[in-house]
Amino acid sequence: MASTELTSAIGPLPDAWRVHVDAALIALDKPAGLLSVPGRGPDKADCLSARAQRRWPDALVVHRLDQATSGLLLLARGAAVQRALSLAFAERRLHKRYEAIVHGLLPPADTADGWGQIQLPLRLDWPRRPRSIVDAEHGKPSRTRWRVLRQDPASATTRLELEPITGRSHQLRVHLQAIGHPIVGDALYGPADGAPRLLLHAHTLALAHPVSGQPLVLSRAPPF
Repeated sequence: MASTELTSAIGPLPDAWRVHVDAALIALDKPAGLLSVPGRGPDKADCLSARAQRRWPDALVVHRLDQATSGLLLLARGAAVQRALSLAFAERRLHKRYEAIVHGLLPPADTADGWGQIQLPLRLDWPRRPRSIVDAEHGKPSRTRWRVLRQDPASATTRLELEPITGRSHQLRVHLQAIGHPIVGDALYGPADGAPRLLLHAHTLALAHPVSGQPLVLSRAPPF
């Protein structure tokens, strides 16, 4: 496909997706179903990063969300800020919170602050990639914090807030499946439930601004 055809395949970037824009960084609310970065092949050229770069040519990817996941995605403006934000992710100075609706009535954690933890090592399941699996022998240490926001006995589901302490591929999805509460709408790890999408949304990013150093908290409520 010619470059002009690739460009025309890139969709629009609605103003409603803009959460924060300044001279150093951009935060966008990615919809479910849209890739974060280009995939293999011309049919996967359309993605959030390509749409952002058409409007802000200096926008560079810092992290990703699964195609099926919605929510906040951060882009750096320029290589220096990209390095600073990537380091903040690596050193866990950039904090992410998600909301999800899971199958089953998960009781609140029996802790003083209401937060529970899942600590199960994960690795890529190469024969069935992009799936990941729990592997006690070869997996990388992985930790997820969770707390119950609300139970819905009528639908036998629970709304959770989630905080990934580590950032493994599909970590939240695999950890919740492993404890018997897969996310509603998860075509890879959950039952066929007829949900129109994966009910997982990255709702908050908290960090020190890479230029000013001031605290920056960005949020966008889940659409479910």
